[in-house]
Amino acid sequence: MTQKSVVVFDYGTGNIHSAIKAVELAGAKVELTRDKTKCAEADGLLVPGVGAFAAVMEALNTVDGGEIIERRLAGGRPVMGICVGMQIMFANGLEGGVDTPGLGEWDETVHKLDAPILPHMGWNTVEVGQNSKLFKGIENERFYFVHSYGVTEWNLDVIPPFPQPSVTWAEHGQRFIAAVENGPLVATQFHPEKSGEAGIQLLRNWLETL
Repeated sequence: MTQKSVVVFDYGTGNIHSAIKAVELAGAKVELTRDKTKCAEADGLLVPGVGAFAAVMEALNTVDGGEIIERRLAGGRPVMGICVGMQIMFANGLEGGVDTPGLGEWDETVHKLDAPILPHMGWNTVEVGQNSKLFKGIENERFYFVHSYGVTEWNLDVIPPFPQPSVTWAEHGQRFIAAVENGPLVATQFHPEKSGEAGIQLLRNWLETL
């Protein structure tokens, strides 16, 4: 298989070096950049996210991140979001009493989980969605989560012949979305780069779809 090129989108978020290393271990050629041409031309664009929803959106907007992501998706070019990088794909985030618009690729709202202990930090199993490619061969593995906010509903109605998205769930106090696979856009609430060999295999599975 030809080595795939992945750009890790450098828009000022933290904790990106572990993501870079993980994607390299999965077999890709990785570059950290915000250059629009490189972001557009790479086989895959990885959007990490650490911190508050509003802060991530502000940083993303500063470098025209929404436009870069939307142009890739409009052309059917793969994008993967991780943690808050997944959350910003939704319509809006409710954090700290502030309602912040997201990128609106999916309609739902990110809100604080109803759980006895927050943040949800540590290893958790997932309920893998139908026809998942991301979780092929790792359906029964555990993945590493660090978050207090999530999405607890999914109402996207896809009209045939477009395939239905594969939605994977997890539970911490209540059920929440752990991953979405929706055409060229995939995302995980957990951190593949912190999930050991299972996380590396998930990234390999993503690379195989590029």
